[in-house]
Amino acid sequence: MGASLPSAAHAASPFDLDDDRAYRGWRDWKLQHAATDAAALTVELGDPHAPTAAEREALLQRIARCNLALYCCTPRGEDKSLVRDLGAAVGLHRLDANWLADEDGISPIAVSEASDGRGGFIPYTDRAIRWHTDGYYHPQSRRIHSMILHCVRPAVRGGETALLDHELAYIALRDASPAHVQALMQPDAMTIPARADDDGVARAAQAGPVFSIDAQDGSLHMRYTARTRSIEWKADAATRAAVAALEALLASSPWVLRLRLQAGMGVVCHNVLHDRAAFFDDAARPRLLYRARYLDRCACAPSPWRNG
Repeated sequence: MGASLPSAAHAASPFDLDDDRAYRGWRDWKLQHAATDAAALTVELGDPHAPTAAEREALLQRIARCNLALYCCTPRGEDKSLVRDLGAAVGLHRLDANWLADEDGISPIAVSEASDGRGGFIPYTDRAIRWHTDGYYHPQSRRIHSMILHCVRPAVRGGETALLDHELAYIALRDASPAHVQALMQPDAMTIPARADDDGVARAAQAGPVFSIDAQDGSLHMRYTARTRSIEWKADAATRAAVAALEALLASSPWVLRLRLQAGMGVVCHNVLHDRAAFFDDAARPRLLYRARYLDRCACAPSPWRNG
């Protein structure tokens, strides 16, 4: 029944469905340290280009426990180097140079009607975005492990962000039924069909699990989107039940954090579940966020769950 583990070094993995003792110890630690509000996750940064040792440690401690941290700093205008420098400070270096990012690998997220590929894609509209993790359409070899989302200018109204630590989602599903987790760990649980453009196939179809265990460090990775179009779920009863349970969880989890990012605020995370509310823009000062996706995990110390 259990998920296969990457090596003997992770034999005590809490994500092994056959190791209930490890799971219970980790679960207790995780729930004890779960954040109940955004303030508990927020770190004030004097200079986001060069966080102090104490600021860096505060960020990494929150990420180690909750897979995400929030930060605030004095607004610095349209300065994308802030994101790159902050990422490097917490151990993030391998930017995912996706096709809609700028040449520096960082994507400016704003409403666009341009013909550069951004126009019409939902992140570049004022519409709501449903629950997802970033890069869910990537192959396993290019999984997005971390992300920074930095607010340059908020919308005049709306645009709130919701965040949910994917490990808390895992706990809720496993507690409800380990069969849900087992179904979502199937290598063909979720398939993203191929995307075509005028030149042919721009992206091949990508099948993969929702939950997977990293072969290097034993961490839990989640790949998910709540979109109903252009998604193919495995057509078996176990997967259908697991997806329904996950959708219900996302609609009612007490661990969901909701906040409205203001100028100078941001999120550093291990690609947790997130969504975005619809918003209304000010044409003179339109909403602008910078997004950086990384193939690295943050440079956190190993999880202290075994020691409490």
